[in-house]
This record gives sequence, C-alpha cells and structure tokens, in this order.
Amino acid sequence: MGISMIANQESDLFAIAQEIITKFSAHRIFALDGPMGVGKTTFVKAVGKVLDVTDVVNSPTFSLVNQYGMANGEVMFHFDLYRIEKISELYDIGYEEYLYSGNYCFLEWPEKMTELLPESCVYIRIRELDNGSRRFEVKDH
Repeated sequence: MGISMIANQESDLFAIAQEIITKFSAHRIFALDGPMGVGKTTFVKAVGKVLDVTDVVNSPTFSLVNQYGMANGEVMFHFDLYRIEKISELYDIGYEEYLYSGNYCFLEWPEKMTELLPESCVYIRIRELDNGSRRFEVKDH
C-alpha cells in the first residue's frame, strides 16, 4: 500500500501525520528518508501531537534515540542515526529492544541500518518541491 501527500505549510503536517498513522495502524516502525533540513524532525513533532505525546519532541542528534511518553502510558521512540558510522553502534545501543518493543519508532537516516530494518517497516520519503512544499511518499515494506 502506498500514498502520496503534499504539505504546503507546516500546519499541514498534523493532517498528514494523522492520515499516515491511521492508514498504517498495524505498523509501529517508520523510516523517514529525506535530505538534511527537509523537515523529518518537524514531521515527528506532528506525529507526537497525533499520538498524544506528553513530552517535548526534539531532535535526538546527540543521544541517537529519544523516548517520549504518551498520554495512554505507552512510549514513542525517535532515532536520529545521522552520526552512526558503523552498524555495531546500533547493537551497542540495543536497537532491537526499541524496534521490537511494540512501541512506535520513528527513524531518521534509516539508510544507516537498512539491513536491520524489519519487514513491517513503513517508509516515508520526504522531498522538497520547487515551491518549498514537501511531498510525502509513504509505502509499507
């Protein structure tokens, strides 16, 4: 299954996040592909609103992974793998415990762990258009 959506402004992200979470409700792992500055973290903030995250969502660039509490008592994990240089670093942080926890996981720079991504991963490709809008192309594995 695949969908494509356009965000003309940041305020469109909530509706896009809501549609993705609804259409892919059986999935918990989402890989966010896009160049630096395209809005991956901003999109995760919108997802946090959809999932009723009670913590402040920000970039986990230096911690590699952030954990956010949700109003229902569950947690959401947010990875920024930009600084990963070797796959062994993912084993060192215990990536399996996060990805196979049953909690929502959002992965920025997923190409750093392509061979470790489970089959049930949803890919979200974000691209900036000439007019500054963002195209979201979403498909399950």
